[in-house]
Amino acid sequence: MRHVPRANPYRDSWAGDLDAARAGGDARVSGWVHNRRDHGGLIFVDLRDRSGIVQLVFHPENGAELFSAAERLRAEYVISVAGAVVRRETGQVNPNLATGEIELQVAEMQLLAESQPPPFPLDSDVELDEIVRLRNRTLDLRRRPMVDALVLRHEVVRTIRETLSDEDFLEIETPVLTRSTPEGARDFLVPSRLSPGNFYALPQSPQLFKQLLMVAGYERYFQIARCFRDEDLRADRQPEFTQLDLEMSFVDEDDVIDVNERLMAKLFALGGLDVPPPPYERMAYDEAMLRFGSDRPDRRFGLEIVDVSDALRLSEFKVFASTLQRGGVVRAINCGCRDVPRSQLDELTEVAKRAGAGGLVWAYVQEDGTWRSPIAKFLSDAEVATITGALGGLPGDLLLAVADTAPVAANALGALRLELAARWDLVPEGRHDVLWIVDFPMFGYNESEDRWDALHHPFSAPTTPTGNTAADLDAAGGPGSWGSRNYDLVVDGWELGGGSIRIHDPAVQRRVFAAIGLDEEEAEARFGFLLEALRFGAPPHGGIAFGIDRIVTLLAGRDSIRDVIAFPKTASGSDPLTGAPAPVDAKQLRELGLRSTVAARVDA
Repeated sequence: MRHVPRANPYRDSWAGDLDAARAGGDARVSGWVHNRRDHGGLIFVDLRDRSGIVQLVFHPENGAELFSAAERLRAEYVISVAGAVVRRETGQVNPNLATGEIELQVAEMQLLAESQPPPFPLDSDVELDEIVRLRNRTLDLRRRPMVDALVLRHEVVRTIRETLSDEDFLEIETPVLTRSTPEGARDFLVPSRLSPGNFYALPQSPQLFKQLLMVAGYERYFQIARCFRDEDLRADRQPEFTQLDLEMSFVDEDDVIDVNERLMAKLFALGGLDVPPPPYERMAYDEAMLRFGSDRPDRRFGLEIVDVSDALRLSEFKVFASTLQRGGVVRAINCGCRDVPRSQLDELTEVAKRAGAGGLVWAYVQEDGTWRSPIAKFLSDAEVATITGALGGLPGDLLLAVADTAPVAANALGALRLELAARWDLVPEGRHDVLWIVDFPMFGYNESEDRWDALHHPFSAPTTPTGNTAADLDAAGGPGSWGSRNYDLVVDGWELGGGSIRIHDPAVQRRVFAAIGLDEEEAEARFGFLLEALRFGAPPHGGIAFGIDRIVTLLAGRDSIRDVIAFPKTASGSDPLTGAPAPVDAKQLRELGLRSTVAARVDA
């Protein structure tokens, strides 16, 4: 139930709350002129405030001066009006408006502010250029889709706070100015005026602070946290974003997942997503990569990937044979009965190449079970039959295959799945899919820099087949053999959140730092405060972080997180509204002990 505003000279009611129950009484409302219509001696004005729209009627008999003032009204003028709430005549009811059964017959009006003509109409859902919208974001925020998105965002955050408070979590703030630590993305740096030559970093996440809170004994923490990462942008990524951050002590994976499934079930219900109740399915990372080519698989459509390597071990086709001899794989997908022209097959080949593959093999299954394909002559009838059978191929089906290392094949075919789903509109309307991805490897090998990188971050607890102690890690077959106690929640192919059981043993933490190339001295310099805290009785603990922007985007049915953020950046990281980022005065730089080298570099 919406709060009834205190009566004052501007309003005593929300415009969108007037209904048939108020007919016969008076009301005063304020807002913006949504549109105006002159109808043969009557003037109709749709008045808009945040709650909705109500129709105003101006009659000439209510005063020539009032009627004349109504004639001068234009879109986005701000007015306050008072009058009688009356039922609309039969046949004039508007079922598309919550206030559609009534109208307000205006007896008095105050013009509070005039408006220039807006650069785009605010009373319709016309398709608008995004730069125009962001440059005029104040006006764009008046449009109903944006109002609905931000109201939903508020409800999501309120539900989170209420639910976690009921689960005995404490909301605790952590610093925004901290020190730079290697967590997987570039930091935004903030120069210190009082300590020249030194820098703060804006937090990529509150990861270390929430672990310190667990060591400090707070046991259940959460925060609606602002985070910052200097990354290339895309539809679901911004340089600054909001996440639900939480941590728990004396827990294992099941405890963390259980709490968060209860929370997410409430959020899904809030957004009207038709998903099964928890517990949600869990899938191992290796299975997800094999079947869907992604650790955030979209399972709402088919096109599952199948490994056909075994059928080709003795193949005389050099591309397949050499790949398998090097330890690679051959994987394929069945696209179903599709008549795809050669030009589109070439386009799909480029998709695979952009994802890292050397090329793409295509084949059509013919009526007699043979293939129409550039490589058909290089394969035996038995190989063709085995591959077709493994893929469930029928006459007319298009088969696509990639031969490469397992990671490249997964990445290429995963990209192709998404491309084909978009091209062929394969995702059923209203279908949603929720699952946890678990049993991640601890590290991925960074070939370009010849090192191991933590697949999530270096504070996740590693695992080995024999145990999780420092001795177990030392006895395992190197960092590439370590697993991790990570878990990600994936909905409709979006990673909504990810977390892990953390390292609480300082000896294990040092082993992980060493694995990513941090020696004792550097680990102490960068993370000494964490290592010191772990020496003073750190409990087993774990947590998770969810992207609030992504959650609201999913619940609102939008395509981009920019549509659920009040003042977002563009894909290039700029803000068309304020002009940020922008140069600063030389005086400001001098105060910080800095100077810009950009001009010199451009001149050179």
